[in-house]
Amino acid sequence: MTVSVPATSANLGPGFDSLGLAVDLRNVVEFHPSKFFSVSIKGEGENNPKLKGNNLFISIFNEHYNRLTKKRQNFKFNFYNEIPMSRGLGSSSAVIVSAIASAHEAAGIKVSKRRILNHALVYESHPDNITPAVMGGFNVATVEKNKVFSQKKHLPDYIKAVVVIPNKQMSTSKARLLLPKSYSKESAVYNLSHTALSVAAFFNEDWEILKLASQDRFHQKARMKTLPELFNVQKVAYESGALMSTLSGSGSTFFSMVYDEDSAVIAAKLAQRFPEFVVKVLNFDNDGLIVDK
Repeated sequence: MTVSVPATSANLGPGFDSLGLAVDLRNVVEFHPSKFFSVSIKGEGENNPKLKGNNLFISIFNEHYNRLTKKRQNFKFNFYNEIPMSRGLGSSSAVIVSAIASAHEAAGIKVSKRRILNHALVYESHPDNITPAVMGGFNVATVEKNKVFSQKKHLPDYIKAVVVIPNKQMSTSKARLLLPKSYSKESAVYNLSHTALSVAAFFNEDWEILKLASQDRFHQKARMKTLPELFNVQKVAYESGALMSTLSGSGSTFFSMVYDEDSAVIAAKLAQRFPEFVVKVLNFDNDGLIVDK
């Protein structure tokens, strides 16, 4: 049995805790019943021995598998991880979603993506990353009465993501502590209007307005100050022709949307200017969670 989940970029500027999209960078887990429990990790996290003993995936998987089957069963897990950890690309959401989906698959219980998404909300109270991780594409999401309500937009092939991944991790919980305790009415209206414009731009595929629509007054500057090079990353991305350029989640990755024909040039300029960072051109992912036998 195989379960895979894509990386995600959340907030997208003003859409704090509500907007997110999926990119084609995946974590994959293969598993099957075994006489003995075992864990193998390849890729991101393979050199971290703590992940084999204190593994969030295993904890959530066991919780759901035991609930669904009322029994204990050993499994052999093989993880193939592409999503950088604690870099603002939804690595924890990918773990949560894949664990819940894997437990249902192992128990032989078919369940909708929407049900998995609502289960994931128990472990991640904000829907901006978990929604595109499950659904794929661009998503606007909100939570009401412990359920996620969302709308998805399929992203076309002629746009790409360029991500700049610094060599510094950034904790989401610590990044939240950097934010103001309250916001002015002017800032709230500013972000509300820009979020609304961003959603309209995505659904209408009006990419040229995204540079304006993705401006933010809630979180980006405060978080970017912990790694000031990110201000220059954004500047270079826009000077090179990016359609939008925003902090990915709470960072440290910076996400840019570009036209396909511009992607190689923009990525090359960013790589030349920031040689200490990893720069990737990625397709957008419209599939989200994939479960195979």
